[in-house]
Amino acid sequence: MTFVEILDVTKKFRKETTEVVALRETSLTIDGGSFVCLMGPSGSGKSTLLNLIAGIDRPSSGQIIVEGRDIAKLSEGALATWRNHTIGFIFQTFNLIPVLTAFENVELPLLLTKLSKAERRSHVETALNLVGLGERMTHFPRQLSGGQEQRVAIARAIVTDPALILADEPTGDLDAQSADEILAILEKLNKEFQKTVVMVTHDPRAAKHAHVTRHLDKGVLLPEGATV
Repeated sequence: MTFVEILDVTKKFRKETTEVVALRETSLTIDGGSFVCLMGPSGSGKSTLLNLIAGIDRPSSGQIIVEGRDIAKLSEGALATWRNHTIGFIFQTFNLIPVLTAFENVELPLLLTKLSKAERRSHVETALNLVGLGERMTHFPRQLSGGQEQRVAIARAIVTDPALILADEPTGDLDAQSADEILAILEKLNKEFQKTVVMVTHDPRAAKHAHVTRHLDKGVLLPEGATV
């Protein structure tokens, strides 16, 4: 079943007096429950495509349809609500708030919901246990290793039980062992919890965890099987 449909999408940015085409006439179908990897050199348009799927950016032209809904047509408010329910975003740089504990960082997306305090606690504990950090709930980011910080970031991304997990270079700042642990969690979320995962990476080892790998170059999505 198709979960994400990208139809002839172009994304242009203004850079001073120049127009930059970050993504050019791109079409891609992502099936529900799949694990898709996007690869390509810096500036190839991978992160732009991920941000468009997340509704963080809007396309200059074309359609992005998620679960049958054209998200580019949503108002900013409707888009924010949709994103909070549907998308779990994992960043390369963790983006944790240093003055908040692991528990408080993971709880943040739930503060936008109508869940009670007890319900929020249950969701946060479930998410942290799933990433193996149930014992570290009261620790601050500075008390955690890089790999543990990224696991907190994953717990924060999944605490709202999103259907779609988007990961932008999730192992980029990690050593090999921590990277393997993070990829194992993403694989578990995909296989056991049927989450659809789209991951941007430079790392061919990370890409091996995906069902489908597609390559971008200079804003163009290459045909299936083609590499840069």
